[in-house]
Amino acid sequence: MTHATDIGAAAGTDDRAGILLVDDMEDNLAALEAVLGSLGEPLVRARSGEEAMKALLRQEFAVVLLDILMPGMDGFETASNIKRLDQTKDIPIIFLTGTDSDSGFAFRGYSTGAADYLTKPFDPWVLRAKVNVFLDLHRKNRQLRRLIKQDHARMAELADRISEIERQLSGSDRPGERDLGPSVARMAESVRALGRGRP
Repeated sequence: MTHATDIGAAAGTDDRAGILLVDDMEDNLAALEAVLGSLGEPLVRARSGEEAMKALLRQEFAVVLLDILMPGMDGFETASNIKRLDQTKDIPIIFLTGTDSDSGFAFRGYSTGAADYLTKPFDPWVLRAKVNVFLDLHRKNRQLRRLIKQDHARMAELADRISEIERQLSGSDRPGERDLGPSVARMAESVRALGRGRP
């Protein structure tokens, strides 16, 4: 079973994306750990909105489980801050709240950018399934980013090879070859633009 770490020990070299658990109540954090430990991903605790923001700036997370009713910065304010920063705005948030909470909480949660909303006590299987969907999505996005980066590197290498051909043609004594130089240079620039993601 994976054990949660406090935010002070959260930063590491682990390639896996963490799950951030934000709640001011120890019992609630322990319950979340018990439910999500079997997923095998790092669980990181934050006991306040302020601690959550520090954790989010230290490492990458696939999903945030966020309690709404907390002293200081509540869940809504924390979610607004998460969605305001470029570094964290795309991290999905699942709001968690008690059954006696205000009926307008769900609407407020979604309006602040939450991906989902669960009422305590929640079905452990449902929570695990929802979190697993976001973990899978995060893994696929990370894989896609790696593939795009590899493609950009290949395009840059191809552009360098074409530029070398252009230099050889430009220095040629044969007029026909020398005339091809500008066309090949344009081709190299087009390949570089494609590598940068421009049409």
